[in-house]
Amino acid sequence: MPEFRRLAALTVVSACVLTTLATLSTAADRPNDPKGKMERPGNAPSTVSTNVGDESRGRDASDSRLHPIVTAIPMTTTLNGQIDLVQGEGSGGVAGNCPPTVSTLTNASFEGGTYVVQGGFAEQEMAGASFTIDASNFPIRIDLAEMIFATSGATVTTTTKWSIHFFEGTPATGQEIASFASDGKILPHLVIPPGTNGVNIQFSIDPGDPEQIVIQDNGSHTFSFAYRIDDHNNQTSNPCLVEPPATSNAFPTTDVGGLQNPTKNWLYAVNCGPFGCPAGWHSFNQLGLCMPSGDWVMRITWSPFICEAQGGCCLPNGDCSFGSQAACQSQGGTYLGDNVSCGFGACDDATVACCFAATGGCLNLLPETCAAAGGVPGPTGSNCTGYVCFPTGACCLPNGNCVGPVSPETCAAQGGVFQGNATTCAQTNCPAPTGACCFSTGFCLVLKEADCLLTGSTWAGAGTNCADGNSNGSADACEVGNPADLNNDGTVDASDLAILLGAWNSAGGIADLNDDGIVNAADLSILLGAWG
Repeated sequence: MPEFRRLAALTVVSACVLTTLATLSTAADRPNDPKGKMERPGNAPSTVSTNVGDESRGRDASDSRLHPIVTAIPMTTTLNGQIDLVQGEGSGGVAGNCPPTVSTLTNASFEGGTYVVQGGFAEQEMAGASFTIDASNFPIRIDLAEMIFATSGATVTTTTKWSIHFFEGTPATGQEIASFASDGKILPHLVIPPGTNGVNIQFSIDPGDPEQIVIQDNGSHTFSFAYRIDDHNNQTSNPCLVEPPATSNAFPTTDVGGLQNPTKNWLYAVNCGPFGCPAGWHSFNQLGLCMPSGDWVMRITWSPFICEAQGGCCLPNGDCSFGSQAACQSQGGTYLGDNVSCGFGACDDATVACCFAATGGCLNLLPETCAAAGGVPGPTGSNCTGYVCFPTGACCLPNGNCVGPVSPETCAAQGGVFQGNATTCAQTNCPAPTGACCFSTGFCLVLKEADCLLTGSTWAGAGTNCADGNSNGSADACEVGNPADLNNDGTVDASDLAILLGAWNSAGGIADLNDDGIVNAADLSILLGAWG
C-alpha cells in the first residue's frame, strides 16, 4: 500500500465542499445492473490559499508510512442523485416502521471543519468501519452510508471512481453481501474542482423500493461497510514506490479528535512488501507505523428490518421516554401510543396529584402508580402544587341544616353541598330548602317554606318539585290521595280491605283512617264508603 507522507499543515482562506448523494434502488445481488435516472446540480467555486509541502517526491520502501495532511474545510454543498434499479415494481419499503439509528466511530460533524486527508491512499484500497449492535436488532436495513473525501491544494479537477461494500461481520472475517460502483451516469463519480475541498459521498437505497440492503447476524452481532477508490484521477504506475500525487487526487479522511476505536476502523492495503502497510484487511491497531491518528470520517444509518412498535411512555415521575409498550409497562409507565412522540409537556396531563393518608403528603404520579402505592389519586389534570389532599369543611344539607366538618365525599353521600376546605358551620349560612308550593287554584311553584306560607298555600316539603309525572294537569306533589287507598294503587278494593283487616285492633298506622288510635269498625266503615 502506498505510504501516506507528511505534509505541512494547510492554511485555508476559503473553500467550497461538494457533497455527493447517490440514492439507489436495487437488489444486493445485482450491484452491476444500474438503471434509472440521476440529477446533479452544479458545483460552487472555491478560493483557497495553501502552503503545501512536497506531495509527490519519489521514495523507497524504507520510507513507507501513512501520509496525513491536516486540512480545513469551512463549508459543504450537496450533489443529489437517485437510481431506480427495479423497473415496474410497486413502491413500499420492506422494513417495518422502525426508528433509524446512526452509528459512527468519529466525532466529526460531517460539515465544515478540520480533517486529516490520508494522502497516498492507492487504487483498490479501502477504508472500512465495523459496528457491533444488540443481536435483537438483526436483520437490519441499510438506510444511508456516508464518508468524507477531500483534496488538499489540488491544482486540477479530480475525478475519482469509487465503490461501496457491505459486510456481515468484519471486513476481515465476515462475508461481503453487496457492493455498488460509480459509473459517472447513474451513480456519479467523485468530481472535485481544484483547490482544497471536502466531499461527503452519501449512498442510500430508495426506501420505497421492494429490494433493500439487508444484513443478517452471522453470530458476531457485527456489520461493516467500506469505501474503495477504484480509479484515481492520477494514479502512479507503482504506488508502492511513488504515491498518488496529492495535488491531483482525492483521498479519504480521518478526524482530528484522536483514534478512539482502533479495533473497529479498518484499512485494506495493496501489497507493497515487508516495508509497506500490512497487505489486505487489518484493523488500525494492527497497522503499526501505518496507523492513522484518528477515526475514519464515516457513518451509517440503519434500522431494524422487523421492529416492535414504539411510542412515548410517561414514567411514574412524570418524565417521558420513547420505547416499546412492553418496556414502558415494565417501568410502571403509561404508554401514549404507537409512534406518539415525547413532545414538550407530553406527560403533563398523564400524572395527577397522589395523596397519602398516613402523612398527608402529595406526589405527582400516574393514577395507576398512585393506587398501586396505596395513595389516593386526584382528578385528571390535578397537580400537587396548590392541591389539598384531604379537605374537610362545612356541608349544607338539602333541609337547610349544616353539618361538619366532613369530607366532600361524606357531604355528597347525604345530598349536601360541600362548602370548601377548612370552612365551619359557625361561619356558614346554609340556604333554606325549597319545595313545591301548592296553591288552591291547582298552580304549583317551587318556593322556600316561609314564602309559600305567606301566600296561604301548602308547602309539600323540602326537595319536592312541580313535576307532573302522570300528566293529569296537576303537580304530583300537590295531589291529595284517598286515605282509604291503603296500597296507593288508585282504587279502594279488596286489597285495601285485606290490609285493614290485617291491622284490626292494632294501634294507629295507615289503616287507622279516623286517627282515633285503633283500627276498628269505624275505620272499616270509612273504607267501605270509599269503595270503588
